[in-house]
Amino acid sequence: MRHVMVRYTTRPDQADENARLIGEVFESLRREAPAGLRYATYRLEDGISFVHVASMENADNNPLRQLAAFQAFTAGVRERCDVPPVTTVLNEVGRYSSEA
Repeated sequence: MRHVMVRYTTRPDQADENARLIGEVFESLRREAPAGLRYATYRLEDGISFVHVASMENADNNPLRQLAAFQAFTAGVRERCDVPPVTTVLNEVGRYSSEA
C-alpha cells in the first residue's frame, strides 16, 4: 500500500473555493466508490492550509486521478495557493483503529 500526504497553503481569498472543490471530489468519491482507496482532507486551524492524505492499494494506480472532480480540483490548485503543494510519501511505522 502506498501512502502520500500533500500539504499547501491557499491564498486567503481562495480557501473557501478550494474547500468547495474538495467537497465536489468527495461527492464524486461517494458516487463512484473506487476500490483500494482511503482518502481524507483536512483544513488546518489557520483556515488557509490544507492537508490531504491518500492510501492506495495499488501504488501504480491512483483512482483519484480518474475522477473528473479531482482533475478539476488539481487543474487550478497552484493558482489558488500562496505555498504550492508539496507531496510526501509516508512510510507506515504503525497503525491502530478501533473500527473493525
